[in-house]
Amino acid sequence: MQHIKQYVNDNKQRLLDELFELLRFPSVSADPKYKADVLKTADYVAQKLRDAGADKVEVCPTAGYPIVYGEKIIDASKPTVLVYGHYDVQPADPLELWKTPPFEPTVRDGKIYARGACDDKGQFYMHVKAFELMMQTETLPCNIKFMIEGEEEVGSSNLGIFVKENKERLKADVVLISDTSMISMENPSLETGLRGLSYLEVEVTGPNRDLHSGVYGGAVANPATILAKMIASLHDENNHIAIPGFYNDVIDLTPAERTALNNAPYNEEEYKKDLDVEELWGEKGYTTFERTGTRPTLEVNGIWGGYIGEGAKTVLPSKASAKISMRLVPNQTSEKITELFTKHFLSIAPKTVKVKVTPHHGGEPAVTPTDSIAYRAAQKAIAESFGKDPIPTRGGGSIPIVALFEAELGLKTVLMGFGLDSDALHSPNEKYDIYNYYKGIETIPLFHKYFAQLSE
Repeated sequence: MQHIKQYVNDNKQRLLDELFELLRFPSVSADPKYKADVLKTADYVAQKLRDAGADKVEVCPTAGYPIVYGEKIIDASKPTVLVYGHYDVQPADPLELWKTPPFEPTVRDGKIYARGACDDKGQFYMHVKAFELMMQTETLPCNIKFMIEGEEEVGSSNLGIFVKENKERLKADVVLISDTSMISMENPSLETGLRGLSYLEVEVTGPNRDLHSGVYGGAVANPATILAKMIASLHDENNHIAIPGFYNDVIDLTPAERTALNNAPYNEEEYKKDLDVEELWGEKGYTTFERTGTRPTLEVNGIWGGYIGEGAKTVLPSKASAKISMRLVPNQTSEKITELFTKHFLSIAPKTVKVKVTPHHGGEPAVTPTDSIAYRAAQKAIAESFGKDPIPTRGGGSIPIVALFEAELGLKTVLMGFGLDSDALHSPNEKYDIYNYYKGIETIPLFHKYFAQLSE
């Protein structure tokens, strides 16, 4: 452990400078105007893998953005770890809510503020630097492969094709991902599962054009009003999702599992204070930990229609739309939930409007075994690095490729994230603690060490 800390300490500024350089690329995969920047980011990542000591580094083209692949095989008889991450980021909008420019990383109170700081540039880059550390100190104990993609934030639609076509190249013993969070640095944790995702867009159309709200108001259905009513009806008075059949495949936690989950440190007053809300909201009968990790949800991610510019324009809109995401739990499938939602949403539409539902992307929920060699290696690594055993938790987010890796490669995944739930992922002023960044670089080599030892 001492040689690890020494290397990080000796290279602290360079490690930070390189991350800042990576964060300056506006690699927004959802917006075509950033295409050149996304491609430059892939080239940068590839070069940094080469610099760190990887062999066979390649920027692999896909129908969308490329996947960066690199490997270091020290001994074919030793175990192999496949590291996954993504170099694309969410759009930074709304820009006016950022205290500092989203693609000019800024340090405030020991935290790096930038889009992608935590999700996922800061986290996947820890693995590149941990690999460099192991190469420079001649302590790499197992084989390592990297697969860093550029379309995670838009559904990873081309990753599945790449995985299917490169099964031999991607052969490994485990997948290691840092794209998740811990409870806190004082209470380190390991996520043992992730929710799946069904993401759709709905459009409600009324009259064939925008209308004067004085001339036509009261005579023609307003699509914005109808959409609001339809969305409101998707939850009942207990905040239970009111789509027939939605919960049919949900497997409830056992009493012992609920108890273990809720034993994790949690302060509701601090939680509310951080979010600046007076009361929490959610499905009746479940705790915050259960609602955010083990229960399915339905949320509106965006809603629009009519005039939203400066000043007033008294218009009755022709159309209104919304983007909706549903987080899924084990045993639910994105295909079935998308079908149930579509059927229900169309069925509740009044004859005064026409409704269209467009599925965008989805992913399946995943649970990782806690008795595997890889999970135990992660436990030991965190225990040594933090001086405290990690608490097993369930993640509320979705990483659809976790289920893909198991289906196509037969590999389980270890979710060893170093972010925090308060890091404002997907929001303005996303951040990542410098301490967490360095801590990740210190802890990851320990995972490789114990994984190699336990695999013997």
